[in-house]
Amino acid sequence: MNPPNQKNPATQSMFVSVLAWIFIILAGFATVISVFQNIMVHTVLTPDRMQMVMTEVKSKQEIPPYAEFMLENFRPIMLLLLIVSAATFVSAIGLLKRKNWARVVFIWLLGFGILWQIGGLIMQQSMMSSMSAAPPNTQPEFQSQFETMATMMLILSFAMAIGLSLLFGWIIKRLMSPTIQQEFA
Repeated sequence: MNPPNQKNPATQSMFVSVLAWIFIILAGFATVISVFQNIMVHTVLTPDRMQMVMTEVKSKQEIPPYAEFMLENFRPIMLLLLIVSAATFVSAIGLLKRKNWARVVFIWLLGFGILWQIGGLIMQQSMMSSMSAAPPNTQPEFQSQFETMATMMLILSFAMAIGLSLLFGWIIKRLMSPTIQQEFA
């Protein structure tokens, strides 16, 4: 017999348990990596060095505004990635324990993931269209190979972003279904 405050494991869906374990593992690794990245960014890449890199990059070429924004805000962006990874990790643990707040947070994080994928596609398209096809004075064969590579990168990125967005949307739909919601009541 289960204690009064514990849910019956027989009524718990395998979907939520598997989803939680997958994201506990993935977000756990991402959080550990993000911690090390933040340590590196805050010890090696001091603001003076970042300003030097920014000045050097700007002097060599015209950079798109979003790339300039990312370079100027590299440390806060890395911190944001750590926060998102840790929030995903904590909410995945909460999913496993069938906490409703974790389900809601997880849905929001997946929604953010969809927006991230779409934003990444837009940024990549902007970056690729701002680049010249190939370095000047190159052989026609290399030019053709370069264009083929760029096209393949766009196609694969598009397919991956659409695939992940559809997967995240499907997970959101499942987590919002009445049967899954009952597990978290």
